[in-house]
Amino acid sequence: MVCGGAYFLADRVTVFGGYWNFYGGNSFGITLIPLLIGVGLLFWNGRSKAGWVLTCAGTIFIFAGVIANLHIYFQPTSLFHTIIMLVLLVGGLGLIARSLASHGGPRE
Repeated sequence: MVCGGAYFLADRVTVFGGYWNFYGGNSFGITLIPLLIGVGLLFWNGRSKAGWVLTCAGTIFIFAGVIANLHIYFQPTSLFHTIIMLVLLVGGLGLIARSLASHGGPRE
């Protein structure tokens, strides 16, 4: 139920990617610099703490920039289809929570 509801809901969403600006210009290349320096340091010395920090920080900067600049639009959907999607999603989550609660509580 959860998979069906999530699929139908996600199927009605349109996502457009953008780019982030730094003083009026596209700054995607600037965010690649720490990642590339970190990868270079890791190829030179795999135990380099600076290499790991730069690689992780560069990856986080890129993912944060992509997520921050997404434009998400919900396509028009009838009320009936919206209710079906949400009931499937929430009903499935309720069933999963009930099954987990029955196994995790104290034994009598």
